Amino acid sequence: MNSQNILLGVSGGIAAYKAPELVRRLTERGATVQVVATQSALEFVTATTLQAVSGRPVRSSLWDPAAEAAMGHIELARWADQVLIAPATAEFMSRLAAGGAADLLSTLCLASEAPLTIAPAMNRVMWAHPAVQANREILERRGVRIVGPDAGDQACGEQGLGRMSEPDAIAALMFAGEALPGRQGPVRPAAISKSRPLAGKTVLITAGPTHEAIDPVRYITNRSSGKMGYALAEAALLAGARVILVSGPVNLATPAGAERVDVESAEDLYKATHAHIKGTDIFIAAAAVADYQLQQVAKHKIKKSQVEISLELTRAPDTLASVAKLSPGPFTVGFAAETTRLRDYARGKLQNKNLDMIVANQVGPDEGFDKDDNAVEVFWPTGEKSFPKALKTELARDLIALIAERYQERLNASTQPDLPALSSRP
Repeated sequence: MNSQNILLGVSGGIAAYKAPELVRRLTERGATVQVVATQSALEFVTATTLQAVSGRPVRSSLWDPAAEAAMGHIELARWADQVLIAPATAEFMSRLAAGGAADLLSTLCLASEAPLTIAPAMNRVMWAHPAVQANREILERRGVRIVGPDAGDQACGEQGLGRMSEPDAIAALMFAGEALPGRQGPVRPAAISKSRPLAGKTVLITAGPTHEAIDPVRYITNRSSGKMGYALAEAALLAGARVILVSGPVNLATPAGAERVDVESAEDLYKATHAHIKGTDIFIAAAAVADYQLQQVAKHKIKKSQVEISLELTRAPDTLASVAKLSPGPFTVGFAAETTRLRDYARGKLQNKNLDMIVANQVGPDEGFDKDDNAVEVFWPTGEKSFPKALKTELARDLIALIAERYQERLNASTQPDLPALSSRP
């Protein structure tokens, strides 16, 4: 069990009704939860309910004479091992980004040195507004971890990106990774940066297989489950990144906080990737994309009227190669699943497609696809590293750490000033 002090801030949106469930999910994992609610939040959920599930009186006012006689807001700020704002409304995100301290909750956010996580919740149009996205970028650059929002039905009756992530997913994320300090005291900014090396960065990850239609009921595909790509998305989120997950057809839950874009074919994946690649810092092509697609898809189901039929195939779009050619482009990581000559084929792909890094793994009977574990070889132009068989979730964290390290090295190299030529004179 985890023994942590979590300060849960609840701001005034309809998603505040999820706060009692979130308190339960956190306390089930061993946390002590202190709820701090804005006055607007208490219009949606009562202090009595929040106190009943947390076992602690709810704090809501900066002007509480009993608490503030002993500088209670500073005491609370020092007490917290982590600060979580859920839901975080557009207005509260704006206040955080501007450094405002108009109420108890925003004051605590400024006064605490504990890691800060927010779970945005708002209408889809509000979330997409440039002002909200600008505030998101500011908060990410400061090392604030942003969970969600998710896509789906909204209280206003519309559908889209803006729903607060589910309480169980948020609670699980709060206890994942090395960035969480337990009762060892607050994490200082340097420690947060080391544990979250991708804070403020955008990572686009492709995952899963593609389906290349033959007719309205049949398609060509491969055995990819998408587990590695989804594990990488989760690991990148834990490293502080904003994650865009372009996913082929899989039966996997979206990692809490990832922006998922569903695609079907290699053509769909190519278009979706290029629609979101602008502003991306790191591109990880973990999807098993079809190399070939049908030259012509039948409009109606092909009937079993012939002993043999022939399918004319043509090359599918190469998303990885196209992204690697962008200038300026993101740090580009490819994947290679091979049955033979793993090193040779992987190094060839690294060079031919001008990648920054490639992750290669052996596939075959009982190996690679549809498994929860994997072993990989990683290559880049000046080095390589082997990772022995491990759970894909563990392997993903190691790979993201290596990718972040190599990305930072490339970034540092690109910003180094040119040194003056050395004189040949004695």
